[in-house]
Amino acid sequence: MGQKVLVVDDEKLIVKGIRFSLEQDGMEVDCAYDGEEALQMIQEKEYDIILLDVMLPKLTGFEVCQQVREFSNVPVVMLTAKGDDMDKILGLEYGADDYITKPFNILEVKARIKAIMRRMRKKAPEKEVRRVVDKGELHLDCESRRLNIGGREINLTAKEFDLLELMALNPNKVYSRDHLLNAVWGYDYPGDVRTVDVHIRRLREKIEQNPSEPKYVHTKWGVGYYFNV
Repeated sequence: MGQKVLVVDDEKLIVKGIRFSLEQDGMEVDCAYDGEEALQMIQEKEYDIILLDVMLPKLTGFEVCQQVREFSNVPVVMLTAKGDDMDKILGLEYGADDYITKPFNILEVKARIKAIMRRMRKKAPEKEVRRVVDKGELHLDCESRRLNIGGREINLTAKEFDLLELMALNPNKVYSRDHLLNAVWGYDYPGDVRTVDVHIRRLREKIEQNPSEPKYVHTKWGVGYYFNV
């Protein structure tokens, strides 16, 4: 069965074009035209990926993404204005996994969706061996992709979990920002290392009692990041 995609944009012609093209590739596509409608649909149905415009009526794409992250790790790709770096950074801050600038080529949209799905499928064979990381109050179950700290479940985005998983399974190994960008987002990802910094900062805000004095994810100045045991 094809991937389930939700396309959210108030420009109906754009939505119609994306839907037609994705359905030609065998994907199942739902559409929403404002933030409130999108949030309700995401709560009622499971999707493999969400294409989410920034500028929406009722709730902005940022607000939708932020609320979705309270209950779901579904991959979210923000559709942002061309050259608007602040939209891209804010999208990542609010929990988006990727972004595409408008106007875009539908082939790029398809390529991004397929790349995300491919990365998720690659994780499946690794689940044969149960991988768990315990450090103090932190309990990371890589098979179920769940994180608990002090008995409380912490909701991470897909990319935040991927970063933590990579570093936690290789404790004290220092990863450069370029290495993390390539390992988690892929060599074909058009973004830069600021993406890594944004996600590390968000990750620390969720898992560290004091993000400015991290207990788990540390910085090796001038080199990169590492998980301490």
